[in-house]
Amino acid sequence: METLMEAPVTLTAGAIAEIKRLMNEEAFDAENLLRVGVKGGGCSGMTYVLGFDKLTDKDEQFEIAGIPCTMEKSHGIYLTGMEVEWEGGLNSRGFTFKNPNASKTCGCGTSFAV
Repeated sequence: METLMEAPVTLTAGAIAEIKRLMNEEAFDAENLLRVGVKGGGCSGMTYVLGFDKLTDKDEQFEIAGIPCTMEKSHGIYLTGMEVEWEGGLNSRGFTFKNPNASKTCGCGTSFAV
């Protein structure tokens, strides 16, 4: 595993608070890290991945505000510079992604093209 000196993505204060809340849940597995990534699919071609997962040999590690994070090395070209926000309103609730690498995004905010 390789540790990055600088986080390739940023988390807003709202996202940090929500992630730390989830990490403090009783059933949380402390061996998991926050995984940021992409996978094929969605209406624009690629979909964001944000969840807790174990390290693999394809991963790089970094930390944001005390949150241990991981990302597949190959995903950096899609995600470097991206900001993750937490929307806690009644109409839209969940994580949103602002990605400067996306050439096209969809209305739901979870799918993009490069």
